[in-house]
Amino acid sequence: MNKNKKNILNVKGDFPILNNNKLVYLDSSATSLKPRSVINAVNSYNSKYSANVHRGIYEMSEKATLEYEKARKLIADFINAKEDEVVFVRNATEAINLIAYVWGEEKIRKGDNILTSIMEHHSNFIPWQELAKRKKAKFKVVDIKNGELDLKDFKKKFNSKTKLVAITHVSNVLGIINPIKKIIRLAHKKKALVLVDGAQAIPHLKVDIKDLDCDFYAFSGHKMLGPTGIGALWAKKEILNGMKPFLFGGSMIEKVTLETSTFNHAPEKFEAGTPDISGAIGLGEAVKYLSKIGMDKVELYEQEIRNYAYAKLSKIQGLTIYGPKNINKKCGVFAFNIKGIHPHDLATILDEEKVAVRAGHHCAMPLHTRLHQIASIRASFYIYNDKDDVDKLVKALKKAIKVFKNESL
Repeated sequence: MNKNKKNILNVKGDFPILNNNKLVYLDSSATSLKPRSVINAVNSYNSKYSANVHRGIYEMSEKATLEYEKARKLIADFINAKEDEVVFVRNATEAINLIAYVWGEEKIRKGDNILTSIMEHHSNFIPWQELAKRKKAKFKVVDIKNGELDLKDFKKKFNSKTKLVAITHVSNVLGIINPIKKIIRLAHKKKALVLVDGAQAIPHLKVDIKDLDCDFYAFSGHKMLGPTGIGALWAKKEILNGMKPFLFGGSMIEKVTLETSTFNHAPEKFEAGTPDISGAIGLGEAVKYLSKIGMDKVELYEQEIRNYAYAKLSKIQGLTIYGPKNINKKCGVFAFNIKGIHPHDLATILDEEKVAVRAGHHCAMPLHTRLHQIASIRASFYIYNDKDDVDKLVKALKKAIKVFKNESL
């Protein structure tokens, strides 16, 4: 391998699935691979101290509780938050639905506005669409312009009746890094709250909750090297304290009588039942892994891969990349199509070349409708990818073009 193609983070060896494997994995926006340390942390819980948390006073249970709560602290520190502001959930989808069904049901009234964007993942679109229907509120969608959020349209659709802005930090299709801080400032000036879907941002960017000053931030563990089935909701303490529980049962209660029940404080009151203990521990280990590298280094490395991929992909005849014209405004996510080739057919040929990409609407059907496309190919890069992976993707794409060109003759 040429020196200029060497992975400067040198982490490929940490991912067992890539060892002695010709796989070029370019579907990290859907789910990331897991480093050995995360796998070992999950296995250690399951094989050495697989007890429930917050219940037993025996050694194994106390160890489980300690590691579970240690993970919460690691995650809180990672985003510059307080531990009691971090609620464990299954994923960003559950976090957003929690807010919609608890905060939204209480705070949204008839005639209020909920503002989101056309680029949202369905998880940050449908819950608000449905809430607006239930509450007879108005559901407004901000358009895009040149692959970016149209801020003029945002200001046009935002008014004194807007109670919530639900916006993605980074688009899982366009790759655009939205001007979140500016959006939050504009919303707060008119007393609206802001929920940020951070699922695609937190694996790639340094997220500082205090600096952003949003009201809610949701993310999934499996997109940031952690296990599936675990994620986190961050919310301002005063908001969490004012919210009712979402689910009822064990762990979240303070006192239960025949007549009534009282509930724990946040975050426990939102974590009914036995949690995903191994998942939380695994996510904590993923955060440790990323912190050890340093998110500044992660971001700089991914910028290098992004720039290299853009230079290579943009030279392929008939290939259209969706997203901002200014590549510095996006992460290493490339959604594209090649003229005359259906995305699913293209993905099949790439798979034959051991290149794993996503084909479809990527849970963003309104955006694809806006782009006048039924589907697209998405190649998403992460810390374990290098320039060789880009070259193999380009080689496979050129082979696919040749195959379909010959078939059309």
